[in-house]
Amino acid sequence: MSLRLDDCVFLKACRGEKTDYTPIWLYRQAGRYMPEYHEVKGDTPSLDFFKTPELAAKVTCDAQRILGVDAAILFTDLLPILEPMGLKLDYLPGIGPDISNPVRTNTDIDNLEVTPAADTVDYIGETIRLVRRELPEDIPLIGFAGAPFTLASYAIEGRGSRNYVFVKQLMYGDESAWNTLMSKVTDVVIDYLNYQIASGVQAVQLFDSWVGCLGPKDYRRFVLPHSKRLIESVSGRVPVIHFGTGNPALLPLMDEAGADVMGIDWRASLMDSWKLLDAKSVQGNLDPIILCADEASVVREATTLLDSVGGKPGHIFNLGHGIIPDTAVENVKALVRTVQEYRN
Repeated sequence: MSLRLDDCVFLKACRGEKTDYTPIWLYRQAGRYMPEYHEVKGDTPSLDFFKTPELAAKVTCDAQRILGVDAAILFTDLLPILEPMGLKLDYLPGIGPDISNPVRTNTDIDNLEVTPAADTVDYIGETIRLVRRELPEDIPLIGFAGAPFTLASYAIEGRGSRNYVFVKQLMYGDESAWNTLMSKVTDVVIDYLNYQIASGVQAVQLFDSWVGCLGPKDYRRFVLPHSKRLIESVSGRVPVIHFGTGNPALLPLMDEAGADVMGIDWRASLMDSWKLLDAKSVQGNLDPIILCADEASVVREATTLLDSVGGKPGHIFNLGHGIIPDTAVENVKALVRTVQEYRN
């Protein structure tokens, strides 16, 4: 890593160091709200879009350039890593991700394969190399993966869920089978993130998008050991960010898994949460729907959040979840300007 890249505001904030201003990047900063995204995607099916390095690299770099954010994040999705395990994945119009052969039995779990990412998702490595070639030398690239619970839950449910019935049936009904599944998924994600790091990313983030359906007791029993093993297996090479949604009561337990940076969604007070965590740095946590209001509201709410932090080192500004398609690009640009121009 070049000295200039290592000294960028995002990586300094990940290390808890003082920065000249608060760095900002955004979940789904490359997405459907942006006209340039649609120009690149055209009629390309979503799964093919993720798997075409030239297209994925272009939207990754376009978003960073258009918004002027302090980091790029690899454009892909959480779920394609499940395909090499033997799951049949598609993205259906009006429905979203769909796995037509979900994991429901011990035989299904036994049949799941754990194979090297370099052999099965080499398009990710090529995308990273293309992005790194095009990004400014002082802009880091963030890689990411789904956390074990979220990936296992998708594998079991097959598509989006409100109540996670099949997940909890397996979790409570056959803890041994649950742990076997989680161990396999964890092994896959460890290899996948290490492959991304070897290919050239400067940080990685774990997204536990579905973990909010659990309470603290069940998180500690069924999830924490696996997330902790994963983070321990990739720590020390690049900063690791850990982000879950939906249940602020899980934050101290998620922090126990050992990430360098804790992502906080909008349902919790950023500063109250930070006081409970061992992590030097936090990321978040503006409600993404604020970006659907007028520009004055965006500026006001972002400034209020920055005021609450009071210039404490280690804050990375982000949303509490991803940008939604209805968002005005000009509001996103106004948010980025507000954060980067703010001085405490």
